[in-house]
Amino acid sequence: MHYRIRHLLLGLSTLVLTSLAMAGPDHDNPGERFWEALTELCGKAFSGEMTGFARPSDDGWLGREVIMHVRECSEEEIRIPLHVGENRSRTWIVSRTDDGFRLKHDHRYDDGSEESVTWYGGQTTDPGRSWRQTFLVDDYSRALFLANGLEASIDNLWSMEVRPGEQFAYELVRPGRVFRAEFDLTRSVEPPPAPWGHE
Repeated sequence: MHYRIRHLLLGLSTLVLTSLAMAGPDHDNPGERFWEALTELCGKAFSGEMTGFARPSDDGWLGREVIMHVRECSEEEIRIPLHVGENRSRTWIVSRTDDGFRLKHDHRYDDGSEESVTWYGGQTTDPGRSWRQTFLVDDYSRALFLANGLEASIDNLWSMEVRPGEQFAYELVRPGRVFRAEFDLTRSVEPPPAPWGHE
């Protein structure tokens, strides 16, 4: 009898371990794995290019060097300035919340002052994946967009992807609009100067 019970328990243990292994990272706190992958890039800069864009609204990105710099990291926040040619106005800010992550966009003029449309962004609404998190536009941003005549932006969805050793991607999707920039993680580049307002 004892042998049969021990054999049954051993079989159950094997089944549980196999199930956990098959579940994979996306079922084992994907948010933490995403955050760890992003944190591992801290201090490094990478070049990229647009792989999804619209003309003429995105013409300012065409033909220019595009660099992301994972410049500041803490346990609660990661700041990623985005440089488009000589333009150092943009910083992506990813922070932890009680139930996921928040993405904000810090936009500055070259004198360091804030642009009228800044600090917009969104919040994750599900666990996401270890390599991709999506942020739904928040109420603050909707109000900001409406106040500045940007009605088309009230349905924004932003996503960030981190495939370690391969690619980082930033994506904006809304009805009638897809913007995507991809960055090569196979080699880093010289970190650029500080973003405007953060020298």
